[in-house]
Amino acid sequence: MNNSISNERLKKAQEIASNPSSYKVCEGCDSIVGSGAITCPNCHGYRFDAEPGRVVDQAIFLGARKQTSVTLEDMA
Repeated sequence: MNNSISNERLKKAQEIASNPSSYKVCEGCDSIVGSGAITCPNCHGYRFDAEPGRVVDQAIFLGARKQTSVTLEDMA
């Protein structure tokens, strides 16, 4: 199961890195959100870095490591 999670994270990272203009990085928690987000759904921050290079770097970083954020499934 861990391999499938890693593969999913890597696929999502590749998707983000191939189209960075559709995403931005939250400056509060370093999450990647859609470019239309007004606030971060994770930390409720409102400052973002939409620089394509930053988005690509963060996607690669997050895609290569284990998930550490709490999800809805964790709360159930």
